Amino acid sequence: MNDKDDASEINDYSKDIEDLFISFMMSNKDLFVRCKGIIKSGYFDDKQNRDTVAFIEGYSTSFSIIPSLDEIRAVTKKDIRIMEVDAAVHDKWFLREFEKFCKHKALRDAILASPEMLDQGRYGEVEATIKAAVQIALVKDLGLDYFLDPKSRLEALRENKGQCSTGWKSVDDKLFGGLNKGEITIFAGQSGAGKSLFLQNLAVNWAMAGMNVVYLSLELSEKLCAMRVDAMITGYETRDVMRNIDDVHMKIRASQQKHQGSLRIKQMPNGCTTNDLRAFIKEYEIQSGKKVDAILVDYLDLMSPMSKKISAENLFVKDKYVTEELRNLAVELDIVTVSASQLNRGSYEEIEFDPSHIAGGISKVNTADNVIGIFTSAAMKEGGRYQIQFMKTRSSSGVGSKVDLAFNNKSLRISDLEEDADNAITATSKNIYEQLKKKSVVRSNEKLDPESGEITKFTQNDIKVNPLEGAAALRQFVKKR
Repeated sequence: MNDKDDASEINDYSKDIEDLFISFMMSNKDLFVRCKGIIKSGYFDDKQNRDTVAFIEGYSTSFSIIPSLDEIRAVTKKDIRIMEVDAAVHDKWFLREFEKFCKHKALRDAILASPEMLDQGRYGEVEATIKAAVQIALVKDLGLDYFLDPKSRLEALRENKGQCSTGWKSVDDKLFGGLNKGEITIFAGQSGAGKSLFLQNLAVNWAMAGMNVVYLSLELSEKLCAMRVDAMITGYETRDVMRNIDDVHMKIRASQQKHQGSLRIKQMPNGCTTNDLRAFIKEYEIQSGKKVDAILVDYLDLMSPMSKKISAENLFVKDKYVTEELRNLAVELDIVTVSASQLNRGSYEEIEFDPSHIAGGISKVNTADNVIGIFTSAAMKEGGRYQIQFMKTRSSSGVGSKVDLAFNNKSLRISDLEEDADNAITATSKNIYEQLKKKSVVRSNEKLDPESGEITKFTQNDIKVNPLEGAAALRQFVKKR
């Protein structure tokens, strides 16, 4: 800013300056409309000016027009001077100075209110109030001019600018290309269903795509998360990683040099807030010199809201605030954000999930851009299959559809199915059948009970039974399972 700009700045908000601001807004009514989003009567120190602005605010809200000078004078005894010069000629100066005025007054009020909140331990509210004051600004971004350049707009969409592939083509197809920056995606599953596994696989996929990824764990330790990633990258079982340290080291280093991505794993305390996440990401970016492209938070249910004290029993409200704050962080930092959430007890008897199965209620679903359910069973895992169900997709038409994915039990890697691979149901049935063949061999003097699956000796009364009935009983048993 040059010396001329410095000379035009207001540093002392006296009563005369407050009078000037009110005169500007009443001389050019469009200026009041533009300022209405940030103006508050409490910012004015002079009582008469404060009452006048409060009356104008209330009147305009009730009747969608500003009151006349006579009405203002009758109610507040304030004589407003209409500027002789065209106020519109000086509107840029006024808008700049009035924006600063509102920001400074809001910051003053936040600081004055801070000691009492600090004494009560309401640190999150202090931080949120001060941050809100600093962010006060007039609307300057007018959005997208639809007719200006349709070609560039469509080319940007085609080139996936701001969109990141999940690394699974079958999932990308349902999401019209992948996940978008500034959005939040939630993977929902029952306890032990594999929520952390999905987030860790995404982290590996994105790091191998050359992205800078931060994995924030509120549950698992950094070393356990890292060992799982070791298995995913090298192909070793987690129990074999320690036996092949040198080979694991070489493969991981070679992978990083090839893909040029980065993955930072950080364990955060249970109950941390979005502000804690923001502070860590900013510090990491400063120290590493890298712009973070994606964060994965494992998981959302363990976070606390930053600005409100919510009872632990009121999960609906708590999760609402946490999800909104996490999504705001995604928008603020322009990053892809993925988290996870528990499914409630009502989901355990279901094979198809819907938003009512999300623990804590619909509040998370309403805020999230994508909600993806994880469906699996012990037999499916043994058969190398996962199924995900799209419960909500804001930017695609994938709601209600399902995608089967392959799962490697040894390396914990989740991947697309091969073209000729069996789906989750078929693979599970085959796996059960193979186990039955190994564990339930029916000898010539034995029979299989189709209801219980138990093998018993033939009795004298069974001798006349057709031998083919044994195979039919086996098929019936497998079908029931």
